[in-house]
Amino acid sequence: MATVVERELKYSGDEGFRLPDLTGCGGIATTSDATVLDLDAVYLDTADLRLARSGFALRRRTGGHDAGWHLKVGAVGGARTEYQFPAGAADGDPPPELVALFRAASRGRPVAPAARIATSRRERRLLDEAGRTLAEVAEDSVEAHDLVSGERQAWHEVEVELVDGDDALLDAVDARLREAGARAVPVTKSHRALGRRLAAAGLAPADPGAAPVLDYTTAQRDALIGNHPGARSGDEDAVHDMRVAARRLRSTLRTFRGLWDRRESERLRAELRWLGGQLGPVRDGQVMAARLADAVRAEPDELVLGPVAARLAGRFAAELAAALDNLRVALDSGRYTDLLRRLDALVEGPTARTVDARWVARRVRRAVARADERLDRALSAGRAEREATGGTDDLALHEARKADKAARYAVEVREPAVGKPATRLVARLKELQDLLGAHQDSVVTREVLLRQAERAYAEGENAFTYGVLHARQAVAADQSVPGLVRARDRARRRKVRRWLRRCAPQT
Repeated sequence: MATVVERELKYSGDEGFRLPDLTGCGGIATTSDATVLDLDAVYLDTADLRLARSGFALRRRTGGHDAGWHLKVGAVGGARTEYQFPAGAADGDPPPELVALFRAASRGRPVAPAARIATSRRERRLLDEAGRTLAEVAEDSVEAHDLVSGERQAWHEVEVELVDGDDALLDAVDARLREAGARAVPVTKSHRALGRRLAAAGLAPADPGAAPVLDYTTAQRDALIGNHPGARSGDEDAVHDMRVAARRLRSTLRTFRGLWDRRESERLRAELRWLGGQLGPVRDGQVMAARLADAVRAEPDELVLGPVAARLAGRFAAELAAALDNLRVALDSGRYTDLLRRLDALVEGPTARTVDARWVARRVRRAVARADERLDRALSAGRAEREATGGTDDLALHEARKADKAARYAVEVREPAVGKPATRLVARLKELQDLLGAHQDSVVTREVLLRQAERAYAEGENAFTYGVLHARQAVAADQSVPGLVRARDRARRRKVRRWLRRCAPQT
């Protein structure tokens, strides 16, 4: 299976639109002769179009240079990942390798032909002076057939896809095409073919007061699903983003828990905690491996005694491989798809109560107040701990960090409606979260180094360097406290918190 990251833009034009000369745009020196291709693709989806609604497109295409099974993930205009698998002559079902990648989007349900799209394409390569292909531009005549509703459509569009060019080239081509009368198309061919059914499937929630919470929760559910293919392959960004989405969901279900059936929301929080527990060892292993590799490289050669870098790399490689295997088992399980289906029911079904904007705002304010209280308590406890032992209250600071995250996620719910005041507070809470996270990282890193030192000693190796690294982490933790106090004060300045005061309940 091949994996390709593509960046493309799509355009339509009025009757009589002609592709303009694109030479001079972003280093384009010349254009190749046109190649004519006839492409025929059948798109598959679930009965309720879950793949398309999640930003996935699964097709089996004939014609062209990459005929076979394709799975595309992402939206038009941004980077899209395409997984390609060659199709045999008698293939009727997608290969298991692809099924595993779209399993979250389909919720484990079967897929069947949903639309057929025939494209007559005139394709040209856009070349620089050295003959290197910077991009490809295609003029497509499209005929689409919704295989369920029977609706047929036909249209023309222009598609520009980067090859060895950059975003500056895309910007220059975009400007030239718009000058010639082209209009950007924000959807894929398959979305356009299924447009009526997709519109019917994406009805707005009935309770406008709950809309900010439901929109935020839906976005996090979609982030879980969109990052599923990358996380399954161990991509660091995808694992991180999927884990953060799970955390945001858990936090939102708690902060706004009166909106849903309490028993169901708590069960779902428990399942999201389980999912986070599968993602955590992978992400933590990735971060810790990089963190300690950097720390060893930063030490003078004379302080690195023994095969420290090799021992750490070997340990984390083995642990990461095992953690990734466990994550794949979890993502392939019925428990995971059941979690997603229950999450669908929660965010797409009726709420347990009708709320208004003030109800939402009060809960945001409470989350922020709770974070303030936890951090003040942690810093006070830490001050007493430092006076007594010279250390910090690491557990209290970790709890403060979790409360700070919950506060930040709650403010994010209101950010689209409030605008800049909320954005400023989110930034300040993020600053606090990063500082508290760095402190917690030092705590965990010291635990890892201590265990590694014990292992090295038991195997007859020199443990000196692990002690040096441990001491540096302890110093970094102690030095982080003044920065935390300053960041806390910045997060509580009147201009940052003013809009929160307006959310106070009337008494």
